[in-house]
Amino acid sequence: MHAQTLRQYDRLGLVRPGRTPGGGRRYSPRDVALLREVQRLSQEDGVNLAGIKRIIELESQVEALQLRVHELLAELDGAQRRAMAAESAVRSGFRPDLGHPDPGTALVVWRPRGPRGSR
Repeated sequence: MHAQTLRQYDRLGLVRPGRTPGGGRRYSPRDVALLREVQRLSQEDGVNLAGIKRIIELESQVEALQLRVHELLAELDGAQRRAMAAESAVRSGFRPDLGHPDPGTALVVWRPRGPRGSR
């Protein structure tokens, strides 16, 4: 690519290359791949630079959202595992704070409720 083209892409924010101490641009392999995609979109698909910028922004958003979905799925999986373990503990009658109950010595007090409002 021509240096002027690279400067224009940099000004438009299509790519953000690193800089050398002298101010020169340093393109990473990711930057080079992005520049190739910009060139392809422009030359082969006829997309203007504003459209290319929007495409890049949307692809970046999609990538960030996919990452967040994977994080949320991992959180959900952990919560489901904890809920299943808690449910299993309840079904077996075990409460870590009380220990195992002895069903032969359990006492349940039941008091019938009177009319509403009276206690």
